[in-house]
Amino acid sequence: MKKRMLSVLGLAAASMLLLAGCAGTDEPAADPKPAASFAAGSTMEKLSKAGKITIGTKFDQPLFGLKGPDGPVGFDVEIGKLIAASLGIKDSGITWVETVSANREPFIQSGQVDLVIATYTINDARKKVVSFAGPYYEAGQSILVKADNKTIKSEKDLVGKPVCSVTGSTPAAKLAEIGAEPLLTDTYSNCLEPLRSGTVVAVSTDNVILAGLAAQNEGEFKIAGKPFTKEPYGIGLKLDDSDFRTFINETLTKSYEDGAYKKAWEDTAGQVLPYVKPPAVDNYSL
Repeated sequence: MKKRMLSVLGLAAASMLLLAGCAGTDEPAADPKPAASFAAGSTMEKLSKAGKITIGTKFDQPLFGLKGPDGPVGFDVEIGKLIAASLGIKDSGITWVETVSANREPFIQSGQVDLVIATYTINDARKKVVSFAGPYYEAGQSILVKADNKTIKSEKDLVGKPVCSVTGSTPAAKLAEIGAEPLLTDTYSNCLEPLRSGTVVAVSTDNVILAGLAAQNEGEFKIAGKPFTKEPYGIGLKLDDSDFRTFINETLTKSYEDGAYKKAWEDTAGQVLPYVKPPAVDNYSL
């Protein structure tokens, strides 16, 4: 299978950002609660006492994680704020680190971040090196083409054709599996110019990411066909930190019940996509 590496292109200018005015800039989605009493030596105690947490997220994903003038905005960002608030950490205590698909595991393993919330699909290979809380959302791989394209209607139409995706992602692996010719880059925004120029016939990744790109570039692109995989999004953390993982799962479950999760969705991704009941968290054994 041929794989070509696409050189990094510039990110879109800040003035083009779709979500610069979304929730998380003017008004936090969740107020931090008074610090709870956590077990001595636990990750929760360390973070709560410090009043600080470092979270990796994407900076080029409209609706989920997009760099704005006051920091990243989107659904993944709001989920991070919910978790921080449950530790008694204010929004100002969160350090956001840009985390692309290829460096999510290394950032967690090295301790460069405490969590990764970055359209991060849970799979068995990744669970060998990091742990996952969640899932908190289920997406599905789909196809983005130019608005006037009438020939690509499903993944079968990608066989033998150049399709852009991101290094280290599950969509890139799926493209190779179905017989497409992956053209790989580091961020999905860098796939748009090759699509415009005809270097590739499509971009393929999770439907929610493609919906954000299409909304950000209204009239240029469309989503073709239906999703052809299931992509459960999880929150990545260090392997074997079962107490922290359980705490995050409890926080997510509470947010489903008290409406905080739905508000986070409606303030961000819900501007384009309908609300879908979140999946139950998976309390697998570490």
